[in-house]
Amino acid sequence: MKPKHVSLVASVGFAALLWGPSLALAQTAPSLGTGQSFAVLGGSTVTNTGTSTVSGDLGVSPGTAITGFPPGIVVGGTIHAADAVALSAQNDVTTAYNALGAQACTADLTGQDLGGKTLTAGVYCFSTSAQLTGTLILDAQGNANAVFIFKIGSTLTTASNAVVVVSNGAQTCNVFWQVGTSATLGVGSTIAGNILALSSITLNTNARLFGRALARNGAVTLDTNSADASVCTGPPPPPPLPPTLGKGFIPIAIGAGGVSTFTITLINPNTSVASLVAAFTDTLPSGLVIAATPNASTTCAGSGAVAATPGGTTVTLPATRSIPAGGGTTAGTCTVTVDVTAPLRGVYLNTLAANAL
Repeated sequence: MKPKHVSLVASVGFAALLWGPSLALAQTAPSLGTGQSFAVLGGSTVTNTGTSTVSGDLGVSPGTAITGFPPGIVVGGTIHAADAVALSAQNDVTTAYNALGAQACTADLTGQDLGGKTLTAGVYCFSTSAQLTGTLILDAQGNANAVFIFKIGSTLTTASNAVVVVSNGAQTCNVFWQVGTSATLGVGSTIAGNILALSSITLNTNARLFGRALARNGAVTLDTNSADASVCTGPPPPPPLPPTLGKGFIPIAIGAGGVSTFTITLINPNTSVASLVAAFTDTLPSGLVIAATPNASTTCAGSGAVAATPGGTTVTLPATRSIPAGGGTTAGTCTVTVDVTAPLRGVYLNTLAANAL
């Protein structure tokens, strides 16, 4: 016998676990005043490379330089370089920044990656830096007025392809990132909310911002990006990725009548739990059977025993089980194990048909 690993497209259901403060909602969305119309506002400069699109006003104050427009374009707004409108917007952004800083924390997430979390309305605080790797879901629980505030002591950094999803009625207009120094959005990331940074804001190549980049003192740097302050709906949730499977035998070679432990590893790349919608059954190859003492077990969450009959040829995981969620760049996994045997010598190849999970 030798191990065979296969991957397949699977159809499963997904359910998110909510994580949030238990206190009553006390956070409030500060007014951005004249800063509301700006999608991008820099303190020292605004620079752009490539075909960035700014939906809303674009400005700088007290600095004077805005470069890279064109090739960048402004849609539904005006460029304000060190004029009275940009100055007024900066003053109002400063007021909003201070109002955010005055709000009490409902949860301290210092040292935790935001990736893989589903958060309800609240004020989430980081005494130093904050990191987002993977997907963060902001769940308004049906309340369109739900406010999400992130108070970050120093830097905000998102990894490449990181995503902030607003769901169940959440509005990007009610998401605020108060950043103590600088914010950097990773390549290809999709971020929702208003970023108010004391220093600079950098959007790396192909990063998208559904909200505003408002830098009080430093530069806003763009590179083939979109910054859209014209709507509050934000990006749709990304579709879940299909789970995959791994299979193996230990030991991989036995004598006739010997026993080997067969392990199926179920792999969930998503940040929400993958629930089986039907029982999952694997059929052993011809000539291989369940051992007299199956020792069948699973680490998959839920209830119901693994079905494996001595002398039989199938192993079944009940539909009441689920695959744990992943977090950040780490997939969630669980296993199904059973002892198997073969009365005759031979090579037994265990495969699994597509869509069997």
